[in-house]
Amino acid sequence: MSAKYPSKREVRFFNTTGPCNPEDHYMLPPEERLVGAQLHRYIRDKLYWVLHAPRQTGKTTFLQSWMREINAGDEAVACYVSIETCQGVKERAEAMRTMYHAICNFAGYVGVPVPVIEEKDTENLLQITLGKWAELVAPKPLVVLFDEVDVLTGEALISFLRQLRSGFAERGVGIFPVSVALVGMRDLKDYSTAAKDGIAPNPGSPFNIKEDSAVLSNFQKDDIAKLFAQRTQETGQQITSEALDYVFDQSLGQPWIVNSLFMRATMRILDEDSRETVTIEHIREAREQMILARETHLDSLAVRMENPQVRKVMETLIAGESDPALTEGEGFRICIDLGLVTREKGTPIVANPIYREVLARHLTSSTQDAIPAPEWQWKKADGSLDMDTLLREFQRFWRKHSEVWEQKSDYTEAFPHLLLMAFLQRVLNGGGRIEREYAAGRGRMDLGVEYNRRWYIIEIKLVHSYDTPEEVKEEGLRQTAMYRDKIDGASPAYLLIFDRRPAAKQKTWDERLTWTNENTITVVGL
Repeated sequence: MSAKYPSKREVRFFNTTGPCNPEDHYMLPPEERLVGAQLHRYIRDKLYWVLHAPRQTGKTTFLQSWMREINAGDEAVACYVSIETCQGVKERAEAMRTMYHAICNFAGYVGVPVPVIEEKDTENLLQITLGKWAELVAPKPLVVLFDEVDVLTGEALISFLRQLRSGFAERGVGIFPVSVALVGMRDLKDYSTAAKDGIAPNPGSPFNIKEDSAVLSNFQKDDIAKLFAQRTQETGQQITSEALDYVFDQSLGQPWIVNSLFMRATMRILDEDSRETVTIEHIREAREQMILARETHLDSLAVRMENPQVRKVMETLIAGESDPALTEGEGFRICIDLGLVTREKGTPIVANPIYREVLARHLTSSTQDAIPAPEWQWKKADGSLDMDTLLREFQRFWRKHSEVWEQKSDYTEAFPHLLLMAFLQRVLNGGGRIEREYAAGRGRMDLGVEYNRRWYIIEIKLVHSYDTPEEVKEEGLRQTAMYRDKIDGASPAYLLIFDRRPAAKQKTWDERLTWTNENTITVVGL
């Protein structure tokens, strides 16, 4: 093969597609991020356990790494099995046949012997297979790591758990797997009642045989530095501390995002053979590229916004409203399982700034496309942003379009926030960036617009029928000042107040659209 197309890489790279392996990819030992697991006990004490974490956090990487470690020794035989092919299979016997073929395929990949079962039409096929498999690998104990378990639903799930439970009591070398891991996005306690024939089991146990319910945490700040240090050691390429801080601030340690930022900075922004130091500007450009490219992981999260239950959660977060029932619904559970939403000091928030940006752009993309390109002068002669002119134009735009466009919006409560974000994004068109902060119960949205290295602070407040405009403005002025202090303490600051009371619609537009200055903060009424 010519040198132009070498068959083997000279150095490793940051991986964003599929499981990581130490030969090809920079990676940290995933077992170090396990919380609530006791790996040393599971084989020795013959224990079954659950691992759950959002997608793209390293579950499969951990399982395959642990399998290799077990099989490198002489104490047990381990096999990773993804049962993703069972997704959508509802009939029990068919699900078991599909699972049997998955076991055969994955065992073949790693050279683990697997039994040949002639009769595959039995609903107990899994239990039979696991029993004969344990017998085949004896005198070594069998360990099975089932991934993507949460694709199973209904009767297929019930049958799967029943067969594991049936074999558990007699588990042992040559009889049944001594240890089984059940892995997916959800903790299997969510399925406990179905697995127990409609009888609620003991709290915290999915089917009475689970020892632990472990999670896989995000990277800590030191982990991110250690990850890039592997590249520095191999290639000599450095990264600034400012860039590392920015990676953590934007990702909050979400592993896929960290790897994606590093990959783009070292292989797209800079040439992969470059040894130039990676700076915060490289990471910022990588961030923008990643968001605009709508890579599969980010796009799959955005598509979830089509789910009305998820949309309701996001509307509550964007509008900053308080909803006592927010965390009780199926939509919130989906958001947690996806890693889309987390809790900060008990308050539901979007999990990291990258997700906030992706979701905001997805929700406003069609609106942004419908907004005409600005024909008015929105930049000053010195190249800075003329935010006063921009927001006065938004007042005119709100007056002309808001009532009609709101009727077509799926996000009634968050409509003002989304329309403003679409308007800002359309005007800036990649020439600046918007930092968004929103969380349930805060009663506001914080926007920080950076243009030509200068910040502009925007606070959004809504006046409801249970509010008074004076109270909302007073609270908004205080919150705007606090947010400005958080940014730099000196940026131009704007408080936008949308009057959502029915009585406000009885006023003329000249009465509703106001512009005043109070305590160095411009108050814009809409």
